[in-house]
Amino acid sequence: MSDTADTADDGSTTARNRKPAEAAAEGAGAATEEERTATDQEERAASDEERRAALRERRRAACRSVRRVLARPGYLGTLRERLALLERAGEVYDLDERGDLYGDGVVEALERKIAGLLGTEAAAFFPTGTMAQQVALRCWAGRTGNPAVALHALAHPEVHERHALSQVTGLRPLHVTTEPRPTTAREVRELPEPFGALMLELPLRDAGFLLPTWEELCAVVEAARERDAVVHVDGARLWETTVHFGRPLDEIAALADSVYVSFYKSLGGYGGAALAGPSTLVDEAKTWRHRYGGQVFQQFPTVLAALVGLERELPRLPDYVRHARVVAAALREGLAAAGVPWARVHPEVPHTHEFQLWLPYDADVLAEAAVRTAEETGTLLFAHAWDPKGPGLACTEVSVQAAGLEWTADDVRAAVGDFAARLGDGFPEGVPRQVR
Repeated sequence: MSDTADTADDGSTTARNRKPAEAAAEGAGAATEEERTATDQEERAASDEERRAALRERRRAACRSVRRVLARPGYLGTLRERLALLERAGEVYDLDERGDLYGDGVVEALERKIAGLLGTEAAAFFPTGTMAQQVALRCWAGRTGNPAVALHALAHPEVHERHALSQVTGLRPLHVTTEPRPTTAREVRELPEPFGALMLELPLRDAGFLLPTWEELCAVVEAARERDAVVHVDGARLWETTVHFGRPLDEIAALADSVYVSFYKSLGGYGGAALAGPSTLVDEAKTWRHRYGGQVFQQFPTVLAALVGLERELPRLPDYVRHARVVAAALREGLAAAGVPWARVHPEVPHTHEFQLWLPYDADVLAEAAVRTAEETGTLLFAHAWDPKGPGLACTEVSVQAAGLEWTADDVRAAVGDFAARLGDGFPEGVPRQVR
């Protein structure tokens, strides 16, 4: 019996020992399979990123080299090409004057010019718009006693500045609306919390470079005044709003208590921004500019480039806006003629010289087709990246600048046909390709 028991014990012990070992082996196999799957996914992700990086570089190279493009951003140029921007500097400022030191000289000349253009008492030059707006809103919070800033959920500080207002400046953003359209007066009046400042982005880029009507804008400003709030305008692209509003820049700026403008987004400069408003606010802003590290030793290259942009590009912006409307209409017609199953130009009639185009394809398919068209025909219709908006849906921004003025509506329609022909099997499943 003892022998039997021993045998049984030995068998049980063996079985017990085998099961954990087998389980460990199975677990090791499963872990190995999981590791292999994770590795495969990482490799695919790395491969996709490498492919997209190569595609971005092809797009940038095409934008520099093609014969025809709707807009040729200066920042994509070579250093030699960028430095050539200053060849006209002698036309806008006396180059025999001494260089600037810590914001004097040519910097002050630019500040006076901006104050004159916008009809404000004063202006301050800043190295970045992010800094300019943080300082402006910080100053207003100190004056109103309320750190809450009412703004659109799609406003630039919320989407593109890593929540700088709250993380750096200690302000408290309040979203007036999340809808992809301009803020309304009713929304401002009904915001349940008090706020010290209302920030309006004109135009609202991430909603499609949208602007309210002049009457709607006046109503929104009045609603903020009723709430005892000041109004600050994020006018990075304010320069091109005059056609839509039918008003000069100083009349538009007069609605607000302070305005920020950019020198590179529309004017093609090297960078830089300005904050314009009452002289007391600007004086305080210059103090905070120093504290934020914006009191740069010398800034004459950036400032001279801004002055050149004001001289060369600012007068042409209304032409860009009007021609963007021609391009937008031709895009719709060309896409319909090419058999593209669905497309949306947004807004249908552009408010500025920039607008969105939405198409029912994967972003990678559209990006490849755009670059291939440029490489094979010498014409780049879509110079900006395609942003995925969902399965089989993507959006890009279309800009019309000096190079785009050469395009006729027929040119746009022909380019659309070339682009659509290269979409290949990118048509969504279940949607028949129409015969072109």
